[in-house]
Amino acid sequence: MLALAEYVRERTGAKQVRVLAHHRLSGGAIQNNDALTLACTGGQRPGRHELVVRSDAPSGVDASMTRAQEFQVLQCAFHAGVTVPEPLWLCEDDAVMGRAFCVMARVKGTAHARTLVRADMEPGQARSLVRQLGVELARIHSVKPPLQALDFLQMPTGSAALARVHTCRALLARVPEPHPVLEWALNWLEDCAPDGGELTLCHGDFRTGNYMVHEGRITGVLDWEFARWSDPIEDLGWLCARCWRFGAFDKPVGGLGYKADLFEAYTQASGRAPNPDQVLYWEAMASVGWAVIALQQAQRHLSGEQPSLELALTGRIVPEMELDLLHYMAMLGGAH
Repeated sequence: MLALAEYVRERTGAKQVRVLAHHRLSGGAIQNNDALTLACTGGQRPGRHELVVRSDAPSGVDASMTRAQEFQVLQCAFHAGVTVPEPLWLCEDDAVMGRAFCVMARVKGTAHARTLVRADMEPGQARSLVRQLGVELARIHSVKPPLQALDFLQMPTGSAALARVHTCRALLARVPEPHPVLEWALNWLEDCAPDGGELTLCHGDFRTGNYMVHEGRITGVLDWEFARWSDPIEDLGWLCARCWRFGAFDKPVGGLGYKADLFEAYTQASGRAPNPDQVLYWEAMASVGWAVIALQQAQRHLSGEQPSLELALTGRIVPEMELDLLHYMAMLGGAH
């Protein structure tokens, strides 16, 4: 951590930087997140600073962007008024800590999904939190292409839905065993893809577990490594997907609340009223997408590149995603 302290000293012009505390944060199955507390004397940012240092894990998944790209997305979201940790510095010099990393302010609260879902919030508190999620999504979706700062994000050719189908199909093809339910679901999603609509910035992994909550307020939207240009309804579907309700299946918005509140807040903040059937379609797409990521996570373990019980167990949830898909196909009229 001394190298990081020296890096911060150089960036702030401080006379001295002392490391007060350092520990690895939980979560971050694809990236490493470290909490760092520093005391700066003099310079542009004197005083105590609670920071997060985000760097690459030993192995990754194909869809994850680089730290430099994620930092650019985070900056755009910050300037668009999204509640995110303030992005401070990006370092691509491997000499500092052996890999690229970015530094951001650390925000208060918890992002632990099961803690939030099981918090037994009062109905009014839960409703308020769901409405805040709608507003945050509206702010994210206010960022639209073309945007020079995000020129590394590929524009979908044709509809965003078909682009996602083709991406998932290509990634699934690299998994060395068959998954007929996923293949069938992708065929159905391709056949029933909605027409191409508006494209906006999408978070790509907006769900309970990827935002911080403190005293009933969202304090930071996290983990932007899957951000892309897409149909804004994709983010709504991902948030509402059964796989991200953590057992609270009767509360479709991240296991916390109800779509009516989410949609109302989102419509008021964005001027864009979600189509409920399209949200369901993107929920099904989310189940496929998460299943493919889970298979990739398992391969990181099975290949020997990054032995990890957590990665191995992630691969074991795929049958649950497949059952969810059968549920969605029945709801959407695709099961025959």
